Amino acid sequence: MCDTLIALPSDAEDGAAVFGKNSDRPPNEGQFMAYFPAARHPAGSLLQCTYIEIPQVKETFAVLLSKPFWMWGAEMGVNEHGLVIGNEAVYSKIPPNKKPALLGMDLLRLALERAKTPREAVQVIVELLERFGQGGNCASHGETMYYHNSFLLASAEDAWVLETVDKQWAARQLRDSYSISNCLTLENQFDIASPRLVPLALEKGYSKNAESFHYARDFSDLLYTTLGRGRARCAATKRLINARKGRVNVGTVMNILRHHENEPFDPQSASVFDMDVCMHAGFGPIRASQSTASMVVRLDGNNPLVFVTGTSAPCTGIFKPLWLDALPDFGAAPSAIYDSASLFWSHERLHRAVLLNYPQRLGTYAAERDEMEQRFTREALSLAAAPAAERARFSARCFQEAAEAGAEWLNRAQRVPPRKKFLHASAWKAFNRKAKMPPLH
Repeated sequence: MCDTLIALPSDAEDGAAVFGKNSDRPPNEGQFMAYFPAARHPAGSLLQCTYIEIPQVKETFAVLLSKPFWMWGAEMGVNEHGLVIGNEAVYSKIPPNKKPALLGMDLLRLALERAKTPREAVQVIVELLERFGQGGNCASHGETMYYHNSFLLASAEDAWVLETVDKQWAARQLRDSYSISNCLTLENQFDIASPRLVPLALEKGYSKNAESFHYARDFSDLLYTTLGRGRARCAATKRLINARKGRVNVGTVMNILRHHENEPFDPQSASVFDMDVCMHAGFGPIRASQSTASMVVRLDGNNPLVFVTGTSAPCTGIFKPLWLDALPDFGAAPSAIYDSASLFWSHERLHRAVLLNYPQRLGTYAAERDEMEQRFTREALSLAAAPAAERARFSARCFQEAAEAGAEWLNRAQRVPPRKKFLHASAWKAFNRKAKMPPLH
């Protein structure tokens, strides 16, 4: 489960588009930031993706990715040309392919490496989709997830949404700010589509005739789309963007990614059916996902300014700034087992301690976190034209300051007595045991 949005320049306070995404994955699936420079490749070379090999292209672009540790692909990322992409799991009456093929996350990375614009990225994805298909297990370490994919692709000047069902697809150029979630959103309004999309719906009996074809209604499954509450989360992000029309900025999108529908929020009191934009895992198979990484990108046609948590639960963490040409040291890549050397797992100590008494423990540092984040944002914006070396030093200082603050916030939070509700505590006890987490109190 994930949520992805784009505020177009017409809705921004300073004319710069702003992209945002929460990546929702299994709680113990470490996710990390990874940079891959531009490269040239020998003619006839092959590329090993997560499950299959495909032909490599002559040249690939530099990319910054947020990626689960075990796969080749990525949940979200930006390339050197200012193209940014996020993907979503979507569910259809057409069963997802369980045989090894390209994951949606592989398609996302391939598009970033091979395209300069959103329209080119759409073409890259659909050509690969039609040739190699999408499929295979989207989870690791004994878990299983199978789904189709949708994509939001944006730059400073353009944005598209692409939604797929197996090898069929439809895409639309966006003229308003938009968001996608774990549901098909295109109705009968798309600019391009695969030739077989509508005929397939007619053959399957999903649509009565071509004139009444409605992509989201006719292809969406009932069970997963409903239980995942994709439509509700998509409506929430659209509502929150619209509430700030003409005034959207980086901070707006950060706040949207921290959104909980019911405030004051307490994950221990949440229903087993609750699924928020800021996703929190809990008891039972429905609440099995957690927001494991978050990204916000400011797109003004120059060097994209990227803000990442590099950690789970944006409501407990902090966004740090960086640029593709001015990157800090991200530290060790995580795995599914606790490792204090990785950014992801070092924050999990704080995140999982806060869960033991969310309202009061978060309250011990949230205001300080917000002030620090706002300062990071102001200073990053002021350094837009500074030399890369200066920006790299600044980004490194932000990551270091956030790490030091996180250690203090953990000590502060754990001085507040915990309180545990049985089902929620049982679920997280199991997650912690599987990850070999040190004891929390």
